[in-house]
Amino acid sequence: MPLSESPQTPAARLAALRDTMREQAVDAWWLPSSDPHSSEYLPHHWQGRAWLSGFDGSVGTLVITQQAAGLWVDSRYWVQAEQQLAGSGIELMKLQPGQAQHPKQWLAEQLPEGATVGFDGAVVSAASVRQMEAHLAPKGIRWEGHRDLLDAIWPDRPALPEAPVRAHPSDYVDTARREKLATLREEMEAQGADTHLVSTLDDIAWLTNLRGSDVDFNPVFLSHLLVEATRATLFVAPGKLDDALVGELADQGIDVADYALVAESLAGLSADARLLIDPARVSLALTEAVPGSVTVVEAFQPSTLAKSRKSDRDIAHVRHAMEEDGAALCAFFAWLEDALASDEAVTELNVDERITAARAERDSFISRSFATIAAFNANGALPHYHATPAAHSVIEGDGLLLIDSGAQYLGGTTDITRVVPVGEIDAAHRRDFTQVLKGTIALSRAQFPRGIPSPQLDAIARAPLWGAGIDYGHGTGHGVGYFLNVHEGPQVIAWYASPTPQSAMQPGMITSIEPGVYRPGQWGVRIENLVVNRSAQPSDFGEFLHFETLTLCPIDTRAIDIALLDDAEIGWLNAYHDEVRQRLMPKVDGEARDWLERRTAAIAR
Repeated sequence: MPLSESPQTPAARLAALRDTMREQAVDAWWLPSSDPHSSEYLPHHWQGRAWLSGFDGSVGTLVITQQAAGLWVDSRYWVQAEQQLAGSGIELMKLQPGQAQHPKQWLAEQLPEGATVGFDGAVVSAASVRQMEAHLAPKGIRWEGHRDLLDAIWPDRPALPEAPVRAHPSDYVDTARREKLATLREEMEAQGADTHLVSTLDDIAWLTNLRGSDVDFNPVFLSHLLVEATRATLFVAPGKLDDALVGELADQGIDVADYALVAESLAGLSADARLLIDPARVSLALTEAVPGSVTVVEAFQPSTLAKSRKSDRDIAHVRHAMEEDGAALCAFFAWLEDALASDEAVTELNVDERITAARAERDSFISRSFATIAAFNANGALPHYHATPAAHSVIEGDGLLLIDSGAQYLGGTTDITRVVPVGEIDAAHRRDFTQVLKGTIALSRAQFPRGIPSPQLDAIARAPLWGAGIDYGHGTGHGVGYFLNVHEGPQVIAWYASPTPQSAMQPGMITSIEPGVYRPGQWGVRIENLVVNRSAQPSDFGEFLHFETLTLCPIDTRAIDIALLDDAEIGWLNAYHDEVRQRLMPKVDGEARDWLERRTAAIAR
């Protein structure tokens, strides 16, 4: 039943949802972290899982029955979820690597034969629904995906964002829209299709050379793109593009239509159309809008792989963005060390404020690329910890300060993690720091065959930590966009990820390298750089790739146990610091320059 006011607590919201479930004859409700575009970071309108449960981490699956409720999250969020779910009536379900299907299995075990599972088909992909059916059908459990029950209990639900859409400046664009669409049409034809629906926002932004701000930290905009043989249609809310941009797009073969009309346009496809969709990236609701007479071709979305392979010109812009980012970090860390040395009161919140302010002074800065993680001592053991005004630490005493941050520049996206020693640190701190550094160096120095599945590289970074009896629960690396999402595919360096042809390492892919160690209640260490795949010297055994490190910021040698590094590792670190110093010195002055000189000094036994 509709409410005049939103329930104020997760427990009250859960009760209101269960009332609505009974009215609608739904026995269980499935609520993932998703939107109609398969996004990782969601506009506030689709953050229903966070609103309902109180858990505001970026990833999690909430499942509610009349008798029980569970939230499945991986190890990055266990402590956060345990705290935020307290008193909600929702049980924390600790998801282990390789257990993505566990929530569906739990549902099949909880529900009786003939029960109904409800979900909003507009925000669940067609592939996810098939997986659900595979688990539920043997028990005679059916699904119902044509309603959004949250609308009935969330009267002050945020509206869809209305931020304007702008062209990515031509100085930063290597390939024109028309060329990108022509290449896409060649891929469509190779798949036997003449029409293609794209719903993922970063793919659409990349294909159209447009950018927006509908999603925090990601320069994308709510839209769908329907590509046909000679023209394409961009579905976007009215008023988000100005008349001049609409005209420019029309001249280049892209018509603009109302965001709300995409399903209607799919329903109007001709009977002989051959529609290419990626079922993992298109919602159930849109796939159901396609007439049965249309031939549906299912395949991996071609633009996702194309987007991951940055051109040489793109990479040149990224290098410049890294120099700007590195200069900002020099200014920030110089301030931080001075503030700590002078006993100035510094909190985790101050770190975020000052690091963002330093970046905002640099050329072509747009925004943060994700919410800054500034985590002192025990907070650093939470990989996705975020300080809040109500809960944060003062940086004082002894220990390790972990800072994971990034920025969006017109010429690239950055993501970097550094760890700073505060006060006096002991041998255990140094040992963990150095083992993580060894993992970062090991993978950074690797050479590997072109086309190797990216998950297979994970063991190279973990080997030094495994040798010391250490492991970590997250992946080692994720793809990074070009002034786009800080997390993008298809490549991922994580042993538990399923290798696919598209996840093979190719030239131009930008990926993070970020091993870590986390000691609950004590500290965390993570050292992260971004790297790009470059062609290595020719070999009699085929084409090989190696990594060029893009990130430019010193790694704090004060936290190293030099005895744990071999000569080759010391040589890599000194060479890296030499490059950092040479490229950043022209961009810094004063205290930032002095700090850079100190922190890039060569080390030796």
